[in-house]
Amino acid sequence: MAAPTIPDRLSGLLRRFQIKTGVFHTGLMCGSADFVTSDSGGHLHILRSGCLRVTNADSTPFEVTEPTVLFYPQGLGHRLETDGKNQQVELLCAKIDLGGDANPLALALPEVVVVPFAQSEGLQATLDVLIEEAFTTNCGRQAVLDRLCEVVVVKLLRHVIRENQLKIGLLAGLAHPMLCRALTAMHDTPEKDWPLEWLADTAGMSRTTFANVFRDVVGQTPGNYLARWRLTLAKGQLSKGTPLKAVAQAVGYASPAALSRAYTRQFGQSPRESKNSDALSA
Repeated sequence: MAAPTIPDRLSGLLRRFQIKTGVFHTGLMCGSADFVTSDSGGHLHILRSGCLRVTNADSTPFEVTEPTVLFYPQGLGHRLETDGKNQQVELLCAKIDLGGDANPLALALPEVVVVPFAQSEGLQATLDVLIEEAFTTNCGRQAVLDRLCEVVVVKLLRHVIRENQLKIGLLAGLAHPMLCRALTAMHDTPEKDWPLEWLADTAGMSRTTFANVFRDVVGQTPGNYLARWRLTLAKGQLSKGTPLKAVAQAVGYASPAALSRAYTRQFGQSPRESKNSDALSA
């Protein structure tokens, strides 16, 4: 019997949280530069050549001495410095938005992801095309650079999952060969009724084993994860003006009242109050 195939673990998330990038520097850098971002944004740095000293907020500096990607998904402040005043590096820098701080991927990623080109075969080909485009003056260059950076971010997510460096949390669950099937099912069809038995069956595990392994790897129970995922989607849809009844149906609640109660417990205010708060802060 053929082994069960691994599902597409990212598309269900990426459909709902659009990645946006904006390249703002390509070329030489000499000296130092500080980067501070908002809570919902981050940075992508691609070192083509040279040596960089990297200092993250509240951490020990480290050196980058080979072509490397530095990905800051959560807005961590950091400084990049060249090795001496007369030393130059070739660098591409972009602003990154993973779709807001509600995106579970943004919350699950480490503060910084460091990937040398040589350590990720799947990333290398895209980086080659990106760098070729970055250091030319072709028509439509900015649009191409921004799109290619989006591809780089997706491939970085693949790399983090494949390497399974995180031992607890969403990305650890997506890296698990069995749990990933249940997580993907919840991401793809949150409106579906998902009793624990069905999720366990989707993962190919017994009910008890699934519940225990899910809690140990993801860090919360399957029921809690599903509820938070549904409410995260609900908040996003409500902020866009989608009627409460339509949102309740889309995310798997039996009625608008049931969604409203769960929403209030999770976020500390009702959907109506949340909508009014968003309007005042706009």
